[in-house]
Amino acid sequence: MRKLTYKLLGLIALSLGLGKDRLNGFIKDQTSFMRLNYYPACPAPELALGLGRHKDAGALTILAQDDVGGLEVKRKCDGEWIFVKPTPDAYIVNVGDLIQVWSNNKYESVEHRVTVNAEKERFSIPFFINPSHNVWVEPLEELINEQNPAKYKGYSWGKFYATRKLSNFKKLTTENIQVHHFKL
Repeated sequence: MRKLTYKLLGLIALSLGLGKDRLNGFIKDQTSFMRLNYYPACPAPELALGLGRHKDAGALTILAQDDVGGLEVKRKCDGEWIFVKPTPDAYIVNVGDLIQVWSNNKYESVEHRVTVNAEKERFSIPFFINPSHNVWVEPLEELINEQNPAKYKGYSWGKFYATRKLSNFKKLTTENIQVHHFKL
C-alpha cells in the first residue's frame, strides 16, 4: 500500500504541473490506517445504511471490496446516488479533502456512502492515506496566484483530525468539523 500511495500521489502531483515528489513530504511520517469492514445481509436494506454519506478527510482512500458491492457516490450535477460496480482484482481510489485543499479545488473530494445487501454479507478493506499530525494543510503555493487565489485558510491536520474523531460516533446537534469550514 505504501508503494501504491507514493505512485498515486506522484501522478496527482504531475497532473497539477508539480514535481512527482511534491506531496511526499506530507506523508513522510504518515498516520494512515486500514479498516476491515463487515456488513451483514439485511432483510430490509432500504431501512439501513452500512455507512452514511460523508467525504474522507485524508488525502486518498484506496478501497478493496468483494463482488457484492455497496459503495455509492453522489453525482454532483443532480445529487443522484450512483452504485459503483465492483471490478474483480481492482482498487477504487477516492480523492479526499486534503487533495482538494492542496490542489485548491482542482480535485474535489468524493461524497459517498455504503449500502447493505438484502441477501449477501459484504466485506471491504479501505486504506486511508493521512499525513503526520504536525502537517499544516493549505493550498500549495505553486497553485496560488492573482487569478487563482487560495480557496482555503490553513489548518493543523492533527487538530482537525482529533476533533473530527472525538465526535465520530456521537449524535451531534451541530455538524461535525468538515473541510468546508476552512473555505475562504
